[in-house]
Amino acid sequence: MLTTTCATGGLAFVRGRWFFPSSKTLTLSGLCLQLVNGVSWLKVALATPSLPLPAGRQAALESLTFTAARSLPRRRQEARGCEPSVGGTPGHAKYPAIKALMRPDPRLKWTVLGLVLVQLLACRLVRGLAWRWLFFWAYAFGGCVNHSLTLAIHDLSHNAAFGSGRAAHNRWLAVFANLPVGVPYAASFKKYHVDHHRYLGGDGLDVDVPTRLEGWLFCTPARKLLWLALQPFFYSLRPLCVHPKAVTRMEVLNALVQLATDAALFALWGLKPVVYLLASSLLGLGLHPISGHFVAEHYMFLKGHETYSYYGPLNCITFNVGYHVEHHDFPSIPGCNLPLVRKIAPEYYDHLPQHHSWVKVLWDFVFEDSLGPYARVKRVCKLAEDRL
Repeated sequence: MLTTTCATGGLAFVRGRWFFPSSKTLTLSGLCLQLVNGVSWLKVALATPSLPLPAGRQAALESLTFTAARSLPRRRQEARGCEPSVGGTPGHAKYPAIKALMRPDPRLKWTVLGLVLVQLLACRLVRGLAWRWLFFWAYAFGGCVNHSLTLAIHDLSHNAAFGSGRAAHNRWLAVFANLPVGVPYAASFKKYHVDHHRYLGGDGLDVDVPTRLEGWLFCTPARKLLWLALQPFFYSLRPLCVHPKAVTRMEVLNALVQLATDAALFALWGLKPVVYLLASSLLGLGLHPISGHFVAEHYMFLKGHETYSYYGPLNCITFNVGYHVEHHDFPSIPGCNLPLVRKIAPEYYDHLPQHHSWVKVLWDFVFEDSLGPYARVKRVCKLAEDRL
């Protein structure tokens, strides 16, 4: 457990919620977190200097103190069988059974195959549908399938299907899982998701964190609702603005395969199947019940807690992405085994705050003034040597 003290320049965390001043501008140049054990300095940047804030916010306190439980990225030595250097994560010496869970999921490839075939069958069936019904089924059915496939791609970015020894097999299975999504996505996701685990909340490194412009602009219920609906666009474009990287060979191949598939579907069955797939992705990754996990995972609902788990029924169709604290503790454990981590070491997880409904998460995010794109922890991270 790490206890830190933060002095703000006009931002306060009161009773588990962020409050903003009613003044026109907010300056956080002095906002930082100092680790009491002297390990490092962290900076919280939950707002932007010199951008005007909406009126009506509550006055901020001058300083605050909170406990940063599980606020740091998990130590990579845990995945190598070592005890964690900071308390709060079950180590392998105490629970050797956890290391046995770091094995490929033999069912993942068959699940991906089934989901892709289901969407291809749906493409054939929607050819004769009216447009209004096409969009209805894209939201109600296709959105669930395509969102599930994006989370399969997430698991594959951790080599969950074939293991690290056959990383290329995982990359190509991810490209195959990408086909119903309609746009090339898998290779780029892998490239940036590594940084999300290595530099959780890292300013300019973790592209999962909204930009300062997003936080400033989407600050009312109507605007936050729009922001949620446009999540696919923000997740696609944010990396290009925050942390652009060189295009890789795998990304080019991913794009070529995806474009060829879209062209083949259009040539065989016309425009509606292609629109159905694209609508399934945009609607299923936007304002959709399953999309609650985007907000539930790392937004600051309670002070001192940056990562949250959800143990509800939607894990059945999302590859257990709700077990998110467990996932960040042990990213090399596939989603199918994450419930076993909690079962083996319940004393490390059962006491932590957790979400019970992703729909309620979305509701609270929209209507609570203390929540929004600003409600994320940012920290300054030293760039590590790239060995992955």
